[in-house]
Amino acid sequence: MTKNIIVAIDGYSSCGKSTIAKALAKYAGYMYVDTGAMYRTIALYMLRHGIEDDRQVVASLNEVKVGFVLTGGAQHATLNGEDVENAIRTLEVGNRASEISQIKEVRAYLVAQQQAMGEAKGIVMDGRDIGTVVFPHAELKLFLTASPEVRARRRFDELVGKGENPRYEAVLADVNERDYRDTHRKESPLRKAEDAVEIDNSSLTPDQQMAKVIAIFEERLAACQ
Repeated sequence: MTKNIIVAIDGYSSCGKSTIAKALAKYAGYMYVDTGAMYRTIALYMLRHGIEDDRQVVASLNEVKVGFVLTGGAQHATLNGEDVENAIRTLEVGNRASEISQIKEVRAYLVAQQQAMGEAKGIVMDGRDIGTVVFPHAELKLFLTASPEVRARRRFDELVGKGENPRYEAVLADVNERDYRDTHRKESPLRKAEDAVEIDNSSLTPDQQMAKVIAIFEERLAACQ
């Protein structure tokens, strides 16, 4: 019987972590969890209710139920039972999520849920602190990176594809600001785990990256049997 493992994928914003995590989970027959969507869902609730103060955010956590549902074969985030997959993918929500992710109680609230999801293994989870905090003993850790300019262009194209009219310069500034917040926050800052395999996908096509990730996964899976 093949032993299931935990795959932890960390990296900078707009590196395609969710895309590669979903594809790897589908390839391996594993469960996929987008932790960024969990923070975005909490951020959406706070924005909708005008909650800005950190203490109010913490006090409101018990009013927020984050979940996932399969819709048309794709995993969508839910907020108190409402499908909010599209609503959480805006720049405004992303920026608020980056801010509230710095709150210790918010991270503890979601990390406990994430760790419970991985108890049975056979899971691919992506985020900012999966290999360092959530699953420090994961059998496979990947760290994705790319230049800020490449990531900003990807994010710009994604927003245009959704019908928005962003300015590339504003998107690049947002990417750099989020990088700074993610790497300098007091609680669980973004960093590469010592035993993580780094993949710079600045010049890789999606197919090239997927082939690389699958090869790494198969090698690690075989070593764990």
